[in-house]
Parts: sequence; C-alpha cells; structure tokens
Amino acid sequence: MKVLVINGPNMNLLGEREPEVYGKMTLAELERLIRAEAESMGIEVSFVQSNSESVLLSAIHEARKNFDGILINPGSFTHYSVAIADALRAVKVPTVEVHISNIFAREGFRAKSVTGRAARGVITGFGPESYILGLQALARITRE
Repeated sequence: MKVLVINGPNMNLLGEREPEVYGKMTLAELERLIRAEAESMGIEVSFVQSNSESVLLSAIHEARKNFDGILINPGSFTHYSVAIADALRAVKVPTVEVHISNIFAREGFRAKSVTGRAARGVITGFGPESYILGLQALARITRE
C-alpha cells in the first residue's frame, strides 16, 4: 500500500509557529514519526508540503496514478479551498483529512472544513497522533 501525505501552508514552520497550538515537533520530525509507523504497518509513504495551492492540486492529481490513499492536512486551505475539495473528489483516491489542533475548538472560521467534505473522514485535535490515526484509518478503508 502506498500513501501520499500532503501538508499545506505553514506546515514547514512546525515547531516554530505557535508551538502552544501546534507543538514543538518540526515537520521533519513529524515525517520521521509517520514513516516509522507506516513501515511497521507495511505502508510506503511519500511526502509533499507546499504553501502553494497549485502545487497541492498537482500532487493530488498525480496521486490517482501512484497511490492507494491520501493523508492530507490542507492547513488554512481547509476553510475555503473548493479547488482542493474538487480535486480530492475527482481523483477518487481514499482520503483522510487530519489536523494537529482541534479546529472546532479554535476561532469560528476554523470550524468549517470545505476540504473535509471530500474526505472519507476527518481526524482533528490529537497532535501528531492525528496523522497516525489517519494512517490507520486509511489502511482499514483500503482493505474494504
């Protein structure tokens, strides 16, 4: 099984940006954590991070050819990117959306997930563990 892990805007600043909200783990450390868990599950993972919506859209489009699942943290695109939601629907690759913070416990505008409507499920608020839970969910979904 192959999973594409997509991280959106500002995720490259993990560990620096609002550590009281997102924690002190860097993106590189998060990717190592995900890779280790994936390997223990027999899953191959690849990572994409971009602050550009067009780069993320291209990654989603390419995923339909090479991946069995998508694990996505769209970052701030979560709240308004119809383009990302449409791309996720179009490629028909099982997708789980994840968030480090609980988007429903934050500012009102963050409680809306446009992209989550295109995912099989959304896991939010468990810190880096959200990614592990999402990976486990994808493994189950693809076995159905």
